[in-house]
Amino acid sequence: MRPERLALLLIACAGAAAAQPDVPVFADRSTGITHAYTGGWEHFVGGGVAAFDCDGDAMPELYAAGGSSPATLLRNRTAARGAALQFEPETPQSLALTGVTGAWPLDIDSDGHTDLAVLRVGANVLLRGDGACGFAPFDDLHLADEARWSTAFSATWEQGAALPTLAIGNYVDRDDPKGPFEACDSNRLYRPTPTGYAAPQVLEPGYCALSILFTDWGRHGRADLRISNDRHYYVRGGEEQLWAMEDDPRLFTRADGWESYVIWGMGIASRDLDGDGLAEVYLTSMGDQKLQSLVGASAPAYRDATYDRGTTAHRPYFGDDGRPSTGWHVAFGDVQNDGRDDIFVAKGNVDQMPGNAMEDPNNLLLQQPDGSFAEQGLTAGIGTVARARGAALADLNLDGRLDLTVVNRRAPMEIWENTGPAPGHWLQLRLTQPAPNPDAIGAFIEVEADGTRYTRELTVGGGHGGGSLLPEHFGLGDTQQVRFRVIWPDGVPSDWAEIGTDRLLRVTRDGTALALAPY
Repeated sequence: MRPERLALLLIACAGAAAAQPDVPVFADRSTGITHAYTGGWEHFVGGGVAAFDCDGDAMPELYAAGGSSPATLLRNRTAARGAALQFEPETPQSLALTGVTGAWPLDIDSDGHTDLAVLRVGANVLLRGDGACGFAPFDDLHLADEARWSTAFSATWEQGAALPTLAIGNYVDRDDPKGPFEACDSNRLYRPTPTGYAAPQVLEPGYCALSILFTDWGRHGRADLRISNDRHYYVRGGEEQLWAMEDDPRLFTRADGWESYVIWGMGIASRDLDGDGLAEVYLTSMGDQKLQSLVGASAPAYRDATYDRGTTAHRPYFGDDGRPSTGWHVAFGDVQNDGRDDIFVAKGNVDQMPGNAMEDPNNLLLQQPDGSFAEQGLTAGIGTVARARGAALADLNLDGRLDLTVVNRRAPMEIWENTGPAPGHWLQLRLTQPAPNPDAIGAFIEVEADGTRYTRELTVGGGHGGGSLLPEHFGLGDTQQVRFRVIWPDGVPSDWAEIGTDRLLRVTRDGTALALAPY
């Protein structure tokens, strides 16, 4: 066992008497995994991980950015569903790329096999998957080969398009002789043509993007592009951004209801926490992390709910380092299956920044019955203090409980199995529809359980440096029977379907009906 893990275990055991009975315990399954995110200042940021099934057995693989080290594919060798997690490095040459900052899975060509968008310091790469964990560059999409410092990615399918629209966020312009401060690069929007991709639309001004997300924030039938920016390098004059995805994209302004918001933006996550059908947004930063709640659907007007719900996570919660935290990847997920989504935040100093905490444990914020959040990272066993970057909160052994993997800077990545307790029921749904966009990116799932409605938008992007393409997980508490429907990306709602819980299902579009099968 790694020394830092042993120390964490001893601290957790000392406080076990005060532990909440339903706080899950995560077991370390990182034995034999040595991969780390390395490199100089160009790899202070990035370091994400993609979680997806690349061989069709439903068990998720992990593809981790390496920075100056080669990126690594970890094959899922778990013996059976519900067995102890086991991963082994097995990286084909096409994936052993250097300079990788992050990767996002999606089915670009709609052939039923998951592909990868790989961002780099240098030329980005789109890789076609073959369904057997083999990958090769797309040679027919005509994506402009720009050697920039790319750090953020999102994708959506605009109506009628055969290929996804891709957005790439770029950090500092390395060619600016006056940089790096006040030298933020512009961002790029790639829209499809009948033969591939047109020359990119330049989205400017750019303010050093570190996370971007296409989201239909007001459920108007169009995904707009939210960008979280790092004020460390834009210094002044910058802010968070929301682009209206019109034929000629434009920035939302105060006249539209959008208020200026200035943070050290690192990651984005979106999830409906209060059952009103509209997603809250969590933004990681240096110092306070931010939780925003939409004020109605008519305008992109958000109010700060951070202090109301106890989600600041602004300083280490154990140890004697009282300096501000540095947040990176953020993910929502119900780790107890109690029907309330929780929040994981990966933490870690940029490198040696003296004004911020050096021993900065990852957060596990468990949602309480009153809607507030309580820190339980130490009790759960995942509050390690390596310099974390990217992460994935996902069911890696298909037992109905969300597990965790974390990529660290200059330290081995971590894989944690959720061993419970998870006293509640659950449901996992993987959507499919006819091409294009077979994974139904942009769809909404609505699940009704004992008077509570859970709403989930399927997106590609957000987080920090990576994302997941896996079944959507719903924790449901005591509920044993639910009904659900899908609002498909074209806006057409399905019929409602009634099913029992504790099931992992493939949901296929069949007119307005839903065809259900085990996944």
